[in-house]
Amino acid sequence: MFIMRLKNKLLTNLRRETKEVKQDLRRDWGEDFYECIKDIAEHPVVLRMKLYPHHGHTNCYQHCLHVAYYNYVLCRFFQLDARSAARGGMLHDLFLYDWHTHAARTGDHFHGMTHPACAHKHAKKFFELNHIQEDVIKNHMWPVTLFHFPRTKEGWITTLTDKYCGTLETSQR
Repeated sequence: MFIMRLKNKLLTNLRRETKEVKQDLRRDWGEDFYECIKDIAEHPVVLRMKLYPHHGHTNCYQHCLHVAYYNYVLCRFFQLDARSAARGGMLHDLFLYDWHTHAARTGDHFHGMTHPACAHKHAKKFFELNHIQEDVIKNHMWPVTLFHFPRTKEGWITTLTDKYCGTLETSQR
């Protein structure tokens, strides 16, 4: 009986400590995450993304914030360049138009294939980008952009987080 009580008490303490560690990581990583993207997230051009609907009820800014956060968490977990992945994720859809009406207005029926280049052009104009951020922005639409595939691990993670976030956002209609 004593051993069972001791075992239960140890398990309870372990669960509590594990929960506290998770909460500490979320708080610390959340603060670190925002420090990585703060200048981008508060930039007037990036804030314009809030004007454009994206997936479901999510606007372009919210979608990029979601992708940036998941990029940061996964890259930090795998000990990759989480800062560059987060910053690239925040800029990956900086195309600054409503893609739902874009084809009717411009005749460009290939938004899925062309918007990474547009986002890259805008991002380069307003921010200094490193090679990981450029890879994230230019290649996040693979496999839609068949010959433009990620060349960095952070780029591959962005490809997955973009699809994951887009699916969740679309399914919450």
